[in-house]
Amino acid sequence: MHLDVLHLKQFYDLPLGRMLRVLINRRVRKIWPAMANYSLLGLGYTGPFLRPYLKETPRIFAGMPAAQGVVKWPREDSYANMAFLTDCQSLPFPDSSIDRIILVHALDMALNPSALLNEVHRVLVPGGRVIAIVPNRRGVWAQSEVSPFGYGTPYSRGQLENFLSNHFLSVTAKEEALYVPPTKSRLIMRNARLFERIGAVVGSSFAGLLIMEAEKQVYRGISTPRKSMVRVLKPVFIPEAKPVGAQRQSPIVTSNKPQKPITQEN
Repeated sequence: MHLDVLHLKQFYDLPLGRMLRVLINRRVRKIWPAMANYSLLGLGYTGPFLRPYLKETPRIFAGMPAAQGVVKWPREDSYANMAFLTDCQSLPFPDSSIDRIILVHALDMALNPSALLNEVHRVLVPGGRVIAIVPNRRGVWAQSEVSPFGYGTPYSRGQLENFLSNHFLSVTAKEEALYVPPTKSRLIMRNARLFERIGAVVGSSFAGLLIMEAEKQVYRGISTPRKSMVRVLKPVFIPEAKPVGAQRQSPIVTSNKPQKPITQEN
């Protein structure tokens, strides 16, 4: 179930939304410290998370699902619009054309997440990377409607990793975010970074979000010479067992050569 794009836009303009995008961007930036010479595609509602790379690469796109709706991005008039409405099951990009993809409010909101990952794998270049950001099934943010992460389908670590692997995307990095409680309290939001530092040290399994990076796997068949698998069975003659005390007879010698006919001499 996709939320309306206007609701998402309004949320990330609120103090709570601004706090979330700061905390999430720190984790994403840790995985992708630079984006020079890479093309970057965001799917879902990714404007707040693409912005840190806006000045690093001119090849940046924000694909928004048709069920969600689309708004202009970036908002500034100094930039051309890079957002477009799309069917996430049929992306308007050729095969192996995108270096990096980030999924936010996409995998957890998709009606057919498997078809989405198939398209992600198709448009990624060989060795390309994708970051999936989803609500943690065990986290309190997935149980709260204070943010958009409480409306999608949550995942456990094992579920997300297996799901990516089943679509030929090998997990290369794992991060967590949102150890801060889901609340609009300004006091807690002012200390959000303290909660994040404590959570990173303690290693709590109840983080609000799972952030996983995966690499596109490319398999190629290797031709091998065909070998015959037919086994020919050859007969083995076993001498007949003789009773004890039987008279020993001379063996009969057979030959493969044709025998001459026996004629009676006069």
